[in-house]
Amino acid sequence: MNKLQHVSEPIIFQEKEIRRVWHKDEWWFVIIDVVEVLTDSVQPEGYIKDLRRRDEELSKGWGQIATPLGVKTKGGIQNINCANVEGLLRIIQSIPSPKAEPFKRWLAKVGYERIQEIENPELAQERMKKIYEMKGYSKEWIDKRLRGISIRQNLTDEWKERGIQRQIDFAILTAEISKATFGMTPSEYREFKNIPKKSKINLRDNMSDLELIFTMLGEKVTTEISKNEKPVNMPEHKKVAKRGGKVAGNARLETEKEIKRPVITKNNYMLNK
Repeated sequence: MNKLQHVSEPIIFQEKEIRRVWHKDEWWFVIIDVVEVLTDSVQPEGYIKDLRRRDEELSKGWGQIATPLGVKTKGGIQNINCANVEGLLRIIQSIPSPKAEPFKRWLAKVGYERIQEIENPELAQERMKKIYEMKGYSKEWIDKRLRGISIRQNLTDEWKERGIQRQIDFAILTAEISKATFGMTPSEYREFKNIPKKSKINLRDNMSDLELIFTMLGEKVTTEISKNEKPVNMPEHKKVAKRGGKVAGNARLETEKEIKRPVITKNNYMLNK
């Protein structure tokens, strides 16, 4: 199991540990832990089976509520059914427990953390930094990755301001920058690094320091050219993206001459540590 896909961080509710996993940009909680806390059952697995037998609607929607995710256990990472806040609230509806209301308020507090992050982006940055630290990245790499995220956001904001809206167009322009910078589109780059095609593993999370630096350079230059020239249609945007990427591509080639090795590496970053 790729360690980049799963980050676990247990939390405490009324002195009992509930494991959770960061997945799809939100926390997913181990269902069996929640049931054990709310019911004090010595056999929470059996309680869940009985719960589903009693509640047909819950049982019908179980496949959408419960998602097996990699969770740290004493025996290593194991796939255990987890649910996000919405899924847990549905499960709680079927549990007659005096602890249900306090737990709902506790979940609301967990959800409020995300609202705070929207209002104060620095909190989101701190959360992201912590997650990368848990994955084992170095402080230097994390600083570059977070800076790259900011530069990327500035670029997409610039594109939106110039009329780019469709996800396919964002992908096309990103591919133009990447091709000019590294000689590969993002999909080709993922294949080069042996990242499974259908996986959600982030390409940039598998980049080295230098790869991140030249990715940032290509996107930053593209942003600046766009602000100066104000392209109004897709062909003009593509030309700007190619030019921004070419600046980074030329800098990459000059760097490779000086350091006498390729900037681009087949290894994903975590495996190359």
